[in-house]
Amino acid sequence: MTVSVISALTFTLGTVSTGNAAPKPDESQLRAELTTLNKKVDKLIEAYAAKRESLKKAQDAEGTAKTDLRKAEEAYAEAEQRVDSIAQLSYQSNTGDLPSLLFSTDLSGAVIMEQFAAQESASLQGFARSRDLRKQAADRASLLTKQITEEAGAVEVQRKEAEKVIGDIEKKLDALVPTGSGRRADGTWSPQLPTGADNITDRTRIMRGAVQNRFPLPYEIGCYRAENDGGEHPLGRACDFMMSTGGSMPSAAHVALGDEIAAWAIKNRATLGVKYVIWRQRINSGSGWSSMSDRGSVTANHFDHVHISML
Repeated sequence: MTVSVISALTFTLGTVSTGNAAPKPDESQLRAELTTLNKKVDKLIEAYAAKRESLKKAQDAEGTAKTDLRKAEEAYAEAEQRVDSIAQLSYQSNTGDLPSLLFSTDLSGAVIMEQFAAQESASLQGFARSRDLRKQAADRASLLTKQITEEAGAVEVQRKEAEKVIGDIEKKLDALVPTGSGRRADGTWSPQLPTGADNITDRTRIMRGAVQNRFPLPYEIGCYRAENDGGEHPLGRACDFMMSTGGSMPSAAHVALGDEIAAWAIKNRATLGVKYVIWRQRINSGSGWSSMSDRGSVTANHFDHVHISML
């Protein structure tokens, strides 16, 4: 099964051209592969979760079976001890040491002893059968637990293999991040004015498009706004990538997405021309995250959106 999954994950990015220079992979092909692989990973995660649930039930059944087996073994040991005791008393009766309370006018002590021995022997056989059946149940439960554990492990291996290929594709996509316009030969950036109907700079527009291409954005993007708040929005040099709506806190999945976008923007700041990133009441200008003062709301503290400002 693992081999088939690995085969399904294999893809061709093109052959090496002459001059020892590998052509850049086609972005649309990479994104198609990424979409396919993400769907495969989602299915593998679902399969793994199902296996884990089955494993929990199997482990519970194994625990119950082993408890029943232990009780059956204890009951058998007690019955076996009683039979041994009766046999010992029966032996003593032949020497005249049997307690007198075992004698009656109707039955001799020996007859009573034989009756007890027969009853206990029958009980012992029943306990033995019960013990054997419980041992068989415990063995089956242990085998099932082992089998499901192995299956869950195989699914987990497949998931990791798929995620490794996804990581490789994402690295190739990151290599395709466009260079922001207006970058000088010395690495500095020329000033830009907002243009177009969206009132943002060309460099900001390139960054916005790169984020849109790279990430599955769940909500709207807000860039230009006329309010002069001292930031880059009125200058057309900033965009907010919303992770929730209505000023609410994002879900755990969208917080994780925001973390990815923020980290990606910082990683590619020199290529895109990013000035700084604000996310979850922290700011990063390329030298690490710093805490910001409380501005009084989820939105003002950038808990519901990733803010990217451009040079």
